[in-house]
Amino acid sequence: MGVSVTAAGSAEAEVLRTAMVEKLTGLGWGGIRSASVEAAMRTVPRHLFVPDATLERAYAQDSVVTHRDERRVAISSASGPGVVAAQLEQLDVQPGHRVLEIGAGTGYNAACLAELAGSEGQVTAVDIGAEIVAEAREHLAAAGYPDVRVVQGDGHLGYPEGAPYDRIIVTAGAWDVPTAWREQLAPGGRLVVPLRVKGISRSVALELDGEVWRSVSIEERGFMPMRGPEAIGEFNAELPPKRGMWIRADDGLPVDLQALGAAVDTTPAQAWSGVVVPWVPFDHLDYWLAGASAQVCRILVSSHAVEEGLIKPLYSWGSMGLYTHDSFAYLIRRPAADTETSGGAETVELGACAYGPRATQLADELVSRLQEWEQAKPHRAALRIEVHPAAAAPSDLAAMITAEKRESTVFVISDQT
Repeated sequence: MGVSVTAAGSAEAEVLRTAMVEKLTGLGWGGIRSASVEAAMRTVPRHLFVPDATLERAYAQDSVVTHRDERRVAISSASGPGVVAAQLEQLDVQPGHRVLEIGAGTGYNAACLAELAGSEGQVTAVDIGAEIVAEAREHLAAAGYPDVRVVQGDGHLGYPEGAPYDRIIVTAGAWDVPTAWREQLAPGGRLVVPLRVKGISRSVALELDGEVWRSVSIEERGFMPMRGPEAIGEFNAELPPKRGMWIRADDGLPVDLQALGAAVDTTPAQAWSGVVVPWVPFDHLDYWLAGASAQVCRILVSSHAVEEGLIKPLYSWGSMGLYTHDSFAYLIRRPAADTETSGGAETVELGACAYGPRATQLADELVSRLQEWEQAKPHRAALRIEVHPAAAAPSDLAAMITAEKRESTVFVISDQT
């Protein structure tokens, strides 16, 4: 059992905070890269923003869920420290900057932003939840950041009263890039947003070129979807009930739960790609899998369902996949013959598992896309994103993914396209 915050002294919190930061600075990817972000995260007392958590939990690497809806679905949390650090690095806040945060959460991120912006800067956080706003204000005041402004409102509209902003950061999954964010950003500014494209969430740093957003960095990070009148929620359902397998789909595409639920009881088909890679974060693999399909999904399988015979997905949090009205497929892995690379990382072979009448067809399609991703290795790191106003989106832009939204059209572009 951990030590509660109320019973712990500041010395113990400082030890844990130092350990948290040192772990983030030691990461080979993501994490802390700059002295300014390191200083901010060493300074802000994270435990004061999650007062119901133990000190160990407050300074662990995982997120801390703070609010759930009536169905017990998480709607707000303190993001894991690694996620916070990665987004702060993407945002590149400088002293004196005016910063808008969309999604107040616990207030921790706003406190880090305040450290980065300094006494001459200004941080405003907006959230749609009245209770979340009230708690964030309390946490910020208790931690010594009373000048951070936290307001209730719909984040899709930004906060025009404080505009223009040098930086805008979104800390919830956004399906679209609203016009309001472009209008409220100062010239030369930057937007960091966890952008959902065909069910794939990436934290994208965008800068404006006229009315077109162009990416300057893309990080693999997942976030809870935004809420509000303009939000597009993910479809999330169990297949079938009480079996421990879920499907998540985006863009309002149809999902036949009855037919897909029946598919779970069919004999699975497995196919292996011959693609052997180190077990480290993959270069934009999900984008390659989604590029040619209108119906992509994410499949999650619980540990007890795996014990009962369902096939384990690529990651513990699920795998990218494809689906039709009666069948679905998702990524899997197995140890490769050569178990270690020269860097000491485990190597795995990537493959596909599929259920339903079209299982073999879908598994083969996933394997084909894995092989295309492997062949594109020289170009993968150069992948970029452009976001155009919906009314002015070009029709002849070569892209591996084109996603039409309400206010924008998103293009995911590879040098190969």
